[in-house]
Amino acid sequence: MADTSPEKLSPIGLHKALDRVWRTGPGWQRLSAVNHTVLGKRFMLTAFAFFTIGGLLAMLIRAQLATPDAAFVGPEIYNQLFSMHGTVMMFLFAIPMLEGLAIYLLPKMLGARDLAFPRLTAYGYWCYLFGGTIIVVSMLFGVAPNSGWFMYTPLSSQPYTPGINADIWLLGVTFVEISAVSAAVEITVSILKLRAPGMSLDRMPLFAWYMLVTALMMVFGFPPLILGSILLELERAFDLPFFDPTRGGDALLWQHLFWLFGHPEVYIIFLPAAGALSTIIPVFAQRQIVGYHAIIAAIVALAFLSFGLWVHHMFTVGIPHLALAFFSAASALVAIPTAVQIFAWLATLAHGKPRFDIPMLYVTGFFLVFVIGGLTGVMLAMVPFDQQAHDSYFVVAHLHYVLVGGFVFPMLAAIYYWLPHITGRETVHRISVPAFWLIFIGFNLTFFMMHLTGLMGMPRRIYTYPSNFGWDWLNLLSSVGGFILTMGFALFAVDMILQFRFGRGFRRNIWKASTLDWAMPTRPASYAFASLPSIDTRADAIDPDRLGPQLAAGQGYLGFVRQGRMETLGVDMTTGRLEHVVVLPNPTYLPLISAGLTGVMVLCLLFKLYPVAAVFALATLVSFFFWSARSGSRVDEGPIDVGRGEKAPPGTEVEGPTQWWAMVFALAANGTLFASLVFGALYLWLVAPAWPPTEIVAPNLWVIVAAVLLTAGALVMRMTDGLNRAGKAFIPMLAMTLIVDMAVLGVLSMAVFLLPDPTSHAHAATVAALIGYGWLHAFGGLMFGLNGLLKARNGYVSPRRSLDLRLARLWHDYTAVTGVLGMALVLLMPSLIGMLEGVR
Repeated sequence: MADTSPEKLSPIGLHKALDRVWRTGPGWQRLSAVNHTVLGKRFMLTAFAFFTIGGLLAMLIRAQLATPDAAFVGPEIYNQLFSMHGTVMMFLFAIPMLEGLAIYLLPKMLGARDLAFPRLTAYGYWCYLFGGTIIVVSMLFGVAPNSGWFMYTPLSSQPYTPGINADIWLLGVTFVEISAVSAAVEITVSILKLRAPGMSLDRMPLFAWYMLVTALMMVFGFPPLILGSILLELERAFDLPFFDPTRGGDALLWQHLFWLFGHPEVYIIFLPAAGALSTIIPVFAQRQIVGYHAIIAAIVALAFLSFGLWVHHMFTVGIPHLALAFFSAASALVAIPTAVQIFAWLATLAHGKPRFDIPMLYVTGFFLVFVIGGLTGVMLAMVPFDQQAHDSYFVVAHLHYVLVGGFVFPMLAAIYYWLPHITGRETVHRISVPAFWLIFIGFNLTFFMMHLTGLMGMPRRIYTYPSNFGWDWLNLLSSVGGFILTMGFALFAVDMILQFRFGRGFRRNIWKASTLDWAMPTRPASYAFASLPSIDTRADAIDPDRLGPQLAAGQGYLGFVRQGRMETLGVDMTTGRLEHVVVLPNPTYLPLISAGLTGVMVLCLLFKLYPVAAVFALATLVSFFFWSARSGSRVDEGPIDVGRGEKAPPGTEVEGPTQWWAMVFALAANGTLFASLVFGALYLWLVAPAWPPTEIVAPNLWVIVAAVLLTAGALVMRMTDGLNRAGKAFIPMLAMTLIVDMAVLGVLSMAVFLLPDPTSHAHAATVAALIGYGWLHAFGGLMFGLNGLLKARNGYVSPRRSLDLRLARLWHDYTAVTGVLGMALVLLMPSLIGMLEGVR
């Protein structure tokens, strides 16, 4: 066994030693940052920059609509303005903002030193920055997306939106979604595995529960949109008719895929903000939250219900009456778990001794604004009312009351609450109060009027209107309110700057909170905790003032530096029992390089340079090999000292380390994408016009052979892993896996080659997409096998250290299951088409 005995240090020596290992260097070395504190702040600052851009776009919209028959901007520019406003606020502000808050806070609230995959956090940030920049810069060239932030087909299809406007949205948003799904997987695994020992699930702070549910919703909610974006881009770039009704496609398929993402998205935005409220309100009520377990049940119920509501947005497209009744009832049901949370917060305030400070101003604003948004939501859940108000400004007002009330007001409260944690300075309250009132009054003046203009029949997305409908004064008031709102946010920004410049310093726990994030010096050190706590009570009922000094003195777990490694602890998912030591990667430029290569690939796709895009896709893949090259250990270490008289094995030597669970959740997201693809194929077969196709894809021998080989590949990979665990030679069997993978690629290529022209009909296009999905995953299996081979040759694999082989096995298992299902659907399609024609 290797000597892994820790070096014992004094508290000050410990601080210096930890900081040397965990800190990000100065100058250009900042680009190599992987630390969650640094990246969380970058996410939030970048989100605020995009929020400012989105707000300025809104001001231009209100300037145009302030008076009738205005000629401030023309229809083309106006289309770009409202499309970009929605896109920026939804994809570049709201989601990254909540991710940034979670990245910054979660390790501190859970008693860990960092998230599970710091390099993935950094890669996600750079993807977000590059993707957002592509979208925003397009405005400067007059080619910004102009089909709305939901990109409905056929409006966004090539015949009706030529040029690259829609392509920028599709590729840019997909690029940003890579960031979002990466963050979701990381947050999920970090919450489940990287907690302080003793912090079982029923001891987690509510904010962590909210983020866990939100991250899982992102894992399952984003893939339908990613698939829809890929299919629409394939249609625009290669004429594959997934959404073209003249060739067997259906424009409504886009709406289904978009709203399968879009409705959960509302709750994905709301839940983290509600988590912040559940953390802030007990602090200012000076008592524990009422209904801890009821709130957890409510947010889980909310998550499940949110996935059954997507048709809520499609009541006017011709859905059968029975389905309308179901989705209407489900939409109204959402009010119940939401109300459980609101009553719990009110009960906490009623049973406590509330003290009011700036965060509570925004909490009060949240209650007033969000409840109005919730009530109008129940109104829109009723089909007859929705059909009257559909596509009117009433919907615009409802949307903003829900999102601004349910996200922006709580986030402003959160900023005032946690900014002292970030800056180490107290808030300067001189202008916080007028800033709040300007925001509150401006918001209500802007959007309450829109309820009235909507009820008076004003449709959304029109760039001007005549003066004979009685909308003039309402629109003028809305525009005046919009500018008041802007002044409020400007004052808020000035207040933030003043706090950084003039705020007074303090030691720790300025609000007298009871969560772990305040049991550290503020500003937080690069390593978060000098030693990790042991939790024996609910994590929202601790005493940071007592615990903080003990942890700083190294009296907890890992109160030392071992071989210059960045270490934190992994625990059992449910019980919080100490399980293993997690070794995290040091700062590196690799995430920046990989994101840069990915960004160039996206730009090449945008400008139709497909061979060059393929080169950069391969280059991106190669860069990921460098990520993996030095991960892990070349020696078996066995259980090592973690402090407090306990020992635990390193993560490379346990069955369920963070990497393994990350693969599980990534495959779950991937499986959702595959299920969406199958749904799309069956939806078009069942519903779309222009079926049956003139040429049906006949059962193909190559497809059958591919299914057999995919299964064989999974079995051989399992045998490889089994041989390694038994201590036997496994390299020949691993090489056999690679050969089978290459054979699958050849066979699937032949199957695609023999297909009818995929541009002729949606049937051929969906078959090509299913086979293409299998091909890409077989290629992924080849890469995983190759990575395992390289790691084995470099000494990173042993019977005890088999993670790389187990990851490859997991991928091959998934590829076999989805491959066989996909090939089965391809083979069954002729029979399904014939059966449907028999019924018709």
